[in-house]
Amino acid sequence: MRKYIIAGNWKMNKNLSEAIQLVSDLKNELAGKTLNADVIIAPPFVNLETVNSLIKDSVIKLAAQNMHFADSGAFTGEISAQMLKSVGCEYVILGHSERRTIFGETDEMINKKVHQAFANNITPILCCGESLEERENGKAFEIIEGQIKAGLKDLETTQIGNMIIAYEPIWAIGTGKTASPEQAQEIHAFIRKLLTELSNEETANNITIQYGGSVKPNNAKELLSQPDIDGALVGGACLKADSFRDIVLSV
Repeated sequence: MRKYIIAGNWKMNKNLSEAIQLVSDLKNELAGKTLNADVIIAPPFVNLETVNSLIKDSVIKLAAQNMHFADSGAFTGEISAQMLKSVGCEYVILGHSERRTIFGETDEMINKKVHQAFANNITPILCCGESLEERENGKAFEIIEGQIKAGLKDLETTQIGNMIIAYEPIWAIGTGKTASPEQAQEIHAFIRKLLTELSNEETANNITIQYGGSVKPNNAKELLSQPDIDGALVGGACLKADSFRDIVLSV
């Protein structure tokens, strides 16, 4: 049986003191609550070690927002999987649309990162999603299929079964627009069917597929009630403890 996972991607927000305050507030908001979802937060790199020390006595787990595909080397400004592991990261977000569109990451690079994450016992959260132009031109399914097939290239079935997929329509990220529950469910069902073809039915049925794209407390419950939506990759709404709490508790 697959589990709900709510992940908060802080992006380039919160300095160290702000991060400490947000984590403290979030722990207080979740304390004593019955949770039906795993909770993950992904602070900026510079805050990971401190945040990890703060969440050790809580239900919150730690993710990084990105990483390099090499073990080490002359890659100025990059972070390796081993570095992430050493500061307590259990998860890493890979292939986020901002990494693809702003920083030019290719499917090949993202696939290398997925393999590197597994090599270091870090669970990858692989993102996929189409632009508004691609959706309007009827290419959404084609784009998503290409991203997932490339991202999962040469993975073993057991590895596929131990990762998280996040569908994030680019046109709904940070725009205030949200895919309707029906639109999101249609894509999630397509992804699960594709995963069945790439692995097997049992594996596909157990994979958590998150939705990401302007998820807020007022739309989370309806989105998460869809049969193939197993969680959320939350952006702006995770930067306030009470709004992130409300999304977590909407499951």
